[in-house]
Amino acid sequence: MSSIRTDLALEAREIAGERTRQQEIQGVVVESIARDGITVTRVEVNSPAGEKSIGKPMGNYVTLEIPGIRDRDPEYEEKVSMQLAEEINRLVELDEKDTVLIVGLGNWNVTPDAVGPKVVERIMVTRHIFEFVPDQVDERMRPVCAISPGVLGITGMETGEIIKGVVERVKPDLVIAVDALASRKTERIGTTIQIADTGISPGAGIGNKRMGINMETLGVPTLAIGIPTVVYAYTIGKDSIEMVLKKLAEGAPREDSLQKVLSSLGEQDIDSVINEVLTQGLGDLVVTPKEVDVLIDDVCSMIADGINLAVHKGITLEEINRFLH
Repeated sequence: MSSIRTDLALEAREIAGERTRQQEIQGVVVESIARDGITVTRVEVNSPAGEKSIGKPMGNYVTLEIPGIRDRDPEYEEKVSMQLAEEINRLVELDEKDTVLIVGLGNWNVTPDAVGPKVVERIMVTRHIFEFVPDQVDERMRPVCAISPGVLGITGMETGEIIKGVVERVKPDLVIAVDALASRKTERIGTTIQIADTGISPGAGIGNKRMGINMETLGVPTLAIGIPTVVYAYTIGKDSIEMVLKKLAEGAPREDSLQKVLSSLGEQDIDSVINEVLTQGLGDLVVTPKEVDVLIDDVCSMIADGINLAVHKGITLEEINRFLH
């Protein structure tokens, strides 16, 4: 049976619940709140049993569901940035002069994978000011530096190796890695932000195995922030077939031959049909919406503002925009 890949702990928890038909999963604690059109779900994996159940390392995962982003309301976007900053500060504690390294993961030449580089473009970098003109430093600022290391196919080097070298040289107190994610639901593309204190494995959502970027590999606390930009075509196909079967079960009392055939399909039969249609000669297909460039620009701006608000205490969005322009 094919597995549905997702980078979102929220979805992994949902899948585990569907598989076991249990509302509560041992070792996984879920808390959800909603305000101002933003739903915040905090998932804590606190035991090896929970880790095994949902396939995510032990730690904290925070998901912001922001469907209102499609309305492009500046006031709503400010609220999202402020909520993101609040959630970052819940997960990490920084001293006044701690150095923060922002890492923009992904390929800037491929729109759905350009989340990290686009966020880095809007980061309020200040480490050089502390080093060269310390008398001009605003007391509310922290030393912040940023890098977009590219991908293996461009550099010929593991992204994790590049970041580890930078960390050994710069010696930051916190690393924040930003990347594109994969989701199992189309409605979450571009409308969901996840924060995790477990770090990240670049490319994991689309099946690529790369060196992890986390506390174990870098030696410093590592946050991962990302947004889903792709969904597997397999997932869409499976959801469509299951919806048809559900409608048939709820529908007409009589059963014609087609309905009998469809109703007799089991899990493995569905997987076989979808794989035959979608993967012959093409491998795994991932899908992204045609307006993904607009969605990514909007969400990346909010993520960058949220990070800026979190790492520079007391700085306002207006001051951030003035600094960047």
